[in-house]
Amino acid sequence: MSTPRPHPRHVLITGASSGIGQALAEHYARPGCHLSLSGRNAGRLAQVAERCRARGAEVSQAVLDVCDASAMAAWIAEADRLAPLDLVVANAGISGGTGGVTAKASVGGESAEQARAIFATNLAGVINTVYPALEAMGPRRRGQIALVASVAGFRGLPSAPAYCASKAAVKVWGEGLRGALARDGIDLSVILPGFVESRITDANRFRMPLLMPAPRAARIIARGLARNQGRIAFPWPTVFACWLLATLPNALVDWLGRALPKKG
Repeated sequence: MSTPRPHPRHVLITGASSGIGQALAEHYARPGCHLSLSGRNAGRLAQVAERCRARGAEVSQAVLDVCDASAMAAWIAEADRLAPLDLVVANAGISGGTGGVTAKASVGGESAEQARAIFATNLAGVINTVYPALEAMGPRRRGQIALVASVAGFRGLPSAPAYCASKAAVKVWGEGLRGALARDGIDLSVILPGFVESRITDANRFRMPLLMPAPRAARIIARGLARNQGRIAFPWPTVFACWLLATLPNALVDWLGRALPKKG
């Protein structure tokens, strides 16, 4: 087993104002650690930043939309100039029930507006985070990047087609990047959570099996990142169920899918 990585001294997290992003920020917050945090809600982000400062961390915060590529590039470059980035977590994401986009004119799954917003945030937003991070880490030939996907990326489901597809794209892209970046001394992990308490799961109006508190999810993620695990997937019953679903015949999955509850 490889030796665990040392505690990162500079961690950048997108979507840090709630859910997994908030929990990771608070997990890493300690004396000697600098956190660069972004989110779209200034009030929630400020509260997270204050909690992290109370734990002894230095914190820089920025109200940003990950869809704005130029703003993201400028923010990440400035963060790296402040102190070399050790870990970048591309976490920001939305679902059909979040992101401030309504389901008007929806046919079957998410509306056209929802689908565009989901792909813009969940996929393009990750790209807008990763490439500036690589520009900063590349010359040093060291650093770590984490992409937050989802177990929903194992198989497209009628309850959330665009969300599943966006997370599948992040998962597969990250798996490919890991091997490509290893030659350059940069580690990359793909995170595949099940249901974790967040604004996304708060919008769901159905029972979520094995719903996990965000701080517990953050501990699992941080432990996996310290070990440089390529895939950090949890909890295992949900992971197995989603993996199994992806192996079943389409006709059976179509039949099962009709019984799944839809997101708001």
